[in-house]
Amino acid sequence: MIHNKSNLMITSIKNPLIKEIRKLHQSKTRHNRQEILLEGTNLLTAAVEVNYPLETVCYTQIWQEKHPQLWEKLSQQSKRVEIVTPEVIGAIATTVNPDGIVATATRQSLVKPPLTLNLGLTIERLQDPGNLGTIIRTAVATGVDGLWLSQGSVDLDHPKVLRASVGAWFKLPMGMTSSLADLIVNYQQQGMQVIATLPQAEKTYWDVDFTLPTIILVGNEGGGLSPELIAIAQEKVRIPQVEEVESLNAAIATALLLYEAQRQRR
Repeated sequence: MIHNKSNLMITSIKNPLIKEIRKLHQSKTRHNRQEILLEGTNLLTAAVEVNYPLETVCYTQIWQEKHPQLWEKLSQQSKRVEIVTPEVIGAIATTVNPDGIVATATRQSLVKPPLTLNLGLTIERLQDPGNLGTIIRTAVATGVDGLWLSQGSVDLDHPKVLRASVGAWFKLPMGMTSSLADLIVNYQQQGMQVIATLPQAEKTYWDVDFTLPTIILVGNEGGGLSPELIAIAQEKVRIPQVEEVESLNAAIATALLLYEAQRQRR
């Protein structure tokens, strides 16, 4: 059912609806309103696949002509659909070259990771939304059961996190916690091994048994893991590098460990 459907094209970035959507670029507004911003055909396709309820969908005429079937589904799944000019899409999108569609949605309660995990990820103070989105995408691809993020990290529903996850965001149980250490100890008490990545560790990530129920600890881009979390881990591993270079990007480092876990579990 389409509500508030108007045949009039919105042409002004000063339109009241457009001004309200633009405010969602700010983390504070997203939290206060409990709304998220979904941008681009790939992400909206993923939202349709999981029947994620949408509030407002704004699209250009060219986009509608290219994607008539997706437009039809979005029209049924959202409370409001509005045709807008490319200039308006440019104003409400956070990307430099948006592909012609942006939507808003009420933030649904994220499915929290289960109390028992076969393979889990915890991430401490990660700041880069592109990194987090890539990690989420890789986690889904490698069969991770859940991901926990510490407070002080980038928002789980940052628009760039959603975009970089390319739809995987809807498929991974995730949560944010004020006490990552307590959470990890709780999983540890249930028999999970905890593996921390550490540049100076003696073992490489090839030397541990990933076939056991495992939680992998990932630190932030600059400082790595806190001493508190390193102390909890039974296993410390490094990713060997031929030359002394800056440590690997957090998303790449995580991908290497997850694919090694997948390889061993095969």
